[in-house]
Amino acid sequence: MITISLCMIVKNEEDVLDRCLSSVEKAVDELVIVDTGSVDQTRAIAERHHAKIYEFPWIDDFAAARNYAFDQATQDFILWLDADDILPADQLDKLIALKQTLDERCDMVIMQYRTSFDKEGRPTFCFPRERLIRRKAHLRWKGAVHETIPFVPRRYVSDIAIEHHKLHCADPQRNLRILEKLKQAGTMDTRQRYYYARELADHQRYEEALSEYELFLMDPAGWSENKIDACLSMARCWHALKQRQKEFSSLIQAFRYAPPRGEICCGLGRYFFIEKNWECAVFWYQLATTLPLPLDRGGFVNLDCYGYIPWIWLCCCYDQMQKWDEAWQANEKAGALKPNDASYLHNRAYLKQKRESGKA
Repeated sequence: MITISLCMIVKNEEDVLDRCLSSVEKAVDELVIVDTGSVDQTRAIAERHHAKIYEFPWIDDFAAARNYAFDQATQDFILWLDADDILPADQLDKLIALKQTLDERCDMVIMQYRTSFDKEGRPTFCFPRERLIRRKAHLRWKGAVHETIPFVPRRYVSDIAIEHHKLHCADPQRNLRILEKLKQAGTMDTRQRYYYARELADHQRYEEALSEYELFLMDPAGWSENKIDACLSMARCWHALKQRQKEFSSLIQAFRYAPPRGEICCGLGRYFFIEKNWECAVFWYQLATTLPLPLDRGGFVNLDCYGYIPWIWLCCCYDQMQKWDEAWQANEKAGALKPNDASYLHNRAYLKQKRESGKA
């Protein structure tokens, strides 16, 4: 059976650290907490969980801090979490079971990272992350922000999922500030340019984001999954700037990198819905409902774009086309996925009246 060191970097995490450690400590054999400058009760909480606590000066470099934390580990494998992550109880059982069966020659275990949830607590956004690393493989983090350990050949893809439940954002400008520093220093690589463009878009600096995305898309070193997401984000930027034709072109450009994805199909469906081209909107939303979840591709996945979103919008399309039976059926498909959703319940009452009046 393998042993596990949990390695974390923290700063002022008193609101969430106990929740995180309590969720995972039964599965790990060592707790390593690297504090980068807390002034609250973070260290005291870590001490109550019998963690080994180290200090590391914050230098605007997440990879440096994580590598230092990894250097303190002593067990066979290293698990990393952020303080606002949790390991749900059913996933804890899976991790404990994995300890019994994991091949000790495996260098990396991939786990799903769920980062957004609907009102019922169901995950709506996820992506795979390198999560459990064999210590003697000496794999290192790269990237001052949005850091990563590149995937390696000897890896195991697990169905274990970590959940991210942020309570607040201490410094919403932090990532953007770090990336702008890299740009000014001329040390920004391809991957960091992609994340810089994402940060610019998130901060509604749309023209700058579009410029950075264009540079990223022209770089042959860019990862195809990131390029698909870049096209989707560019479409959102053009939508915000009311440049409808460019929004459409950005969505179509994603097909250069992979067959249709649910996110792109839903984007095209929305485009044609706004254009009141109901038949084209139906085509793209229907296609989205047939696509498999690309969980094995490594990129970001909006889970609702493969089920709930296209079904609820198909209902709206058929309503505009006065096809009440088709609208009812599409809405029931959405309701099967989210039976307590307000939109589904509203549509159901509305369509019931439409169908009854049509039969009168």
